Amino acid sequence: TFPAQAAREMGLTQVPLMCATEIPVPGALVRCVRVLLHVNTSKAQHELRHVYLRGAEQLRPDLAQAAPGQASVRPPPRYGTVAIVGVGLIGGSIGLGLRSKYLAREVVGLDVQQEIIDLAVRLGAIDRGYIAPGDWLGEAELVVLATPVGLIPEVGRRILPNLAPRALLTDVGSTKAPVVQALSDLPQGREFIGGHPMAGSEFAGVQAARASLLENAVYVLTPTPHTDPQALAKLRGFVTDLGAKPLELDPQQHDLLVASVSHLPYLISLGLMNLLGDSPDLELLQLLAAGGFRDITRIASGNPVMSRDMVVSNRAALKDALAAFKTRLAGLEELLDDGGELLTLGERAKQVRDSIPVVQRSLLATRYQLIVAVPDRPGQLARITGTLGDAGINIKEIEIVAIRELGGALRLGFESDEDLARARTLLEQAGYECRSTR
Repeated sequence: TFPAQAAREMGLTQVPLMCATEIPVPGALVRCVRVLLHVNTSKAQHELRHVYLRGAEQLRPDLAQAAPGQASVRPPPRYGTVAIVGVGLIGGSIGLGLRSKYLAREVVGLDVQQEIIDLAVRLGAIDRGYIAPGDWLGEAELVVLATPVGLIPEVGRRILPNLAPRALLTDVGSTKAPVVQALSDLPQGREFIGGHPMAGSEFAGVQAARASLLENAVYVLTPTPHTDPQALAKLRGFVTDLGAKPLELDPQQHDLLVASVSHLPYLISLGLMNLLGDSPDLELLQLLAAGGFRDITRIASGNPVMSRDMVVSNRAALKDALAAFKTRLAGLEELLDDGGELLTLGERAKQVRDSIPVVQRSLLATRYQLIVAVPDRPGQLARITGTLGDAGINIKEIEIVAIRELGGALRLGFESDEDLARARTLLEQAGYECRSTR
């Protein structure tokens, strides 16, 4: 009944419940219930925000307090004060993740504009915030540098005098080698370990942040041979607590890899969109641009300043990746007169593309994926997730892979082969056509 009451307090009179999942909380007397609601609204996705337990307490304060003689219903925080420097999409999402799971006693933000701080507080991303460094930073046991990557070394050095001895610093920048080099020799036992969550959005700012952004995402950590093992273990636990999957790489190796899978695609998207924009037939081209074109150019909708800083900071590795791609592109041009060889490359490309896990940021094994054909009728997503939820099958990843006038398809990712087999049986019994990608 509580989700329904919360919905009514929000002014929503008709909110169909799609699914609810019990979540065990260590040390809690009751279980939290994660509820997925489908709301009819004219707002875009990035304009919506989640309502978490802290906001819900205002509606039912009796549920937030333990009964006399009972232990608190909240689990004790795993961290004290966590400071987030740069409360944007990633910084805000980390803050929301910390606060929604009660992982930190307090989340404090630092940004250059008071309006951003005020918005972050209203959205629940931070408890309080400041527009200048100060003694308050000395309260933080962990500091996350989430500014544009080009500013991270400078900002990190600027706040050093205010940090507590043995404070742990990390960042979320998409380039690691120059950042790690600049912040690798901090004084007074302070430790810096580079980080890069492989998650994001074409929308920018804390208003687009969400706690689920890091769920199941690969989160790269870049320790060096001099990194303190205890600090690394703490940061690894921090990433895991946020729901992400830590992956340790050498800083230089990280930069070489992301040049190909992250930074080069941005340049390709940039080139395609400017090619379109310079055409005298722009309006016609926009009408003809279908889903495929939108998919490969989506990242051009991101923050241009952040994207520029991203590629410029990794320009050495990116130039190598760009040169290799130019060679490939020239080879493809020559193969336009050789349909057989072009087909061979196309089949190989399809094989490699189909082997990428669901939503790409997941570490799920590719053999645990299921494609479900979905008719164009109301309530189908609720029916599919409800059928599996009632059977205790957890959907680890879900992706809409096709939308057509007569229906579409979902790609579902599961934890195990057993879950996949059970899900397929249940959905086929419910009348859905399914296909395993094994």
